[in-house]
Amino acid sequence: MQSKTDEIGVTIAIPFFNAERFLLDAIKSVMFQTHSKWELFLIDDGSTDSSLDIAKSINDSRVTVLSDGKNKKLASRLNEVTDLARYNYIARMDADDLMSPFRLEKQLKLMIDNPHIDLTSTGMYSIKSNNTIFGYRGMDFNTITKDDLILKKKGILHASVLAKKDWYLRNKYNESISLGQDVELWIRASSKYDLSVISISEPLYFYREEYNVTKNKLLKAYMLEREVLSCYIDSELYKKLYLAKSLLKSLTVNILSLCGLLHILLKSRNNFNISRPQYHDFSIIIEKLNKFSV
Repeated sequence: MQSKTDEIGVTIAIPFFNAERFLLDAIKSVMFQTHSKWELFLIDDGSTDSSLDIAKSINDSRVTVLSDGKNKKLASRLNEVTDLARYNYIARMDADDLMSPFRLEKQLKLMIDNPHIDLTSTGMYSIKSNNTIFGYRGMDFNTITKDDLILKKKGILHASVLAKKDWYLRNKYNESISLGQDVELWIRASSKYDLSVISISEPLYFYREEYNVTKNKLLKAYMLEREVLSCYIDSELYKKLYLAKSLLKSLTVNILSLCGLLHILLKSRNNFNISRPQYHDFSIIIEKLNKFSV
């Protein structure tokens, strides 16, 4: 029996830069989707490894490879996709990650069943480079405020987002910042009362973050808090407290890095209470992906 979402197209964007190790697996997880009406943009951002050759090797009419030899960074590439997208729904994905084969199907159903919302986000499994689960995190909510975002009471997993093209046309990424463009976008849209989102805790996205928690990335993220995100805080007292907390987090990162203990921060992000059926279902997906050829 045909679902009401079967005829709805989705534009998927995977910008990549020197992602030769995992790019093919990311592409395979797109092709393994239960929802088959999609187009995939593989956008090279000036790679110097074999990533572009891998992208060009994909023989599927739904796949378009874009390369201009420039390194424009993520925000610029995602804004390009918004302009190029043929379909009214746009899905994000990072080049070193994977997604559940049910991701598009389930997120599309959420969007169709809740026509007032502009974007959906999902939970995630944190995975290691060998495709084993490290941890899990996710949250169910159907409202989010500017304060929720600034205080990190609730979060939107950027790479798991499925959003309406119209929303992205109204809310472009800020290309002047090099990190945290997603959080800045959510807060800016929320400030305009233009952020209708539903998040589900189900881990439909598999996020490879084993080596992503680095001192430089964390310090840049906290610098973003102080230089950009704090500008959205109305209360001066609240802003001062926020800045002080951000400085304290930077100090903590420097101390943990000096002691070789940054991995503690990665552990603190995740929930390790994963059931045996969850492990089993994840293992089955990975096994099928490994056997899947493109």
